[in-house]
Amino acid sequence: MDRLHFYSIMNGEGTLDYELYLNTKSLLSCQKDFAAFCNKDELQFQVVHQIEELWMKLIGYTLLDVDEYLLKENTNRVITLFRRVHIALRLMINQLDLLETMSPKEYQEIRLQLGNGSGQESPGFRVILKMHPFLWHSFKSTYLDQHGLTVEKIYNSEYAHADAYVVAEALAEFDELFQRFRFVHMQLIQRTIGMGSKSLKGRSVEMLNEGQRVRFFPELWEIRSHMTDTWGASYGVVRDSIGGH
Repeated sequence: MDRLHFYSIMNGEGTLDYELYLNTKSLLSCQKDFAAFCNKDELQFQVVHQIEELWMKLIGYTLLDVDEYLLKENTNRVITLFRRVHIALRLMINQLDLLETMSPKEYQEIRLQLGNGSGQESPGFRVILKMHPFLWHSFKSTYLDQHGLTVEKIYNSEYAHADAYVVAEALAEFDELFQRFRFVHMQLIQRTIGMGSKSLKGRSVEMLNEGQRVRFFPELWEIRSHMTDTWGASYGVVRDSIGGH
């Protein structure tokens, strides 16, 4: 195939209605010119990270809507919108697989193009990190405080699998998936540059592990340990084998 010919038509003309609505002329020009790539993997690297930013923009926008519906106690809309967030996060996680088709040596060539930039500077990532306190406050004030409920009550002593519980589980899934994204991203770093290396800012990438220890909604995770320990106190932490030995 004539590579130059296909290069020339990949961005389209930008004149058809579909192209105009999606602004494909600008969208497909957000990457470097083909001749400027440092190697044949750089287009993939740029596209994956640009798509991640678009997913995070959608997630942030959707979480603002989630917050509004939490305050209105519109559980159906909250659950539907959280499902959208969860799907987007899974797509973000899955598309990191693409970057594992890039060799460590080829990534080093791309890394030289980044200046001292890192994923910690992602605008979408930084916005999402700031949103969880507001979501928790809206959930707690509307679904718990307003009804005289606590996390313990909805999970244990007054468990009814009602609205407060299903919304709490949607919050927990959001938390879990975001942490899973961070973990998979960490594994990708380990596979491409190793965990003992220095970041582009001169700091060990081990520091990124600290972020994985942070939960958005710790109350929703702590209640599970509390419940298990409470139940265990009643039937014994160490139990006899069911085999009777």
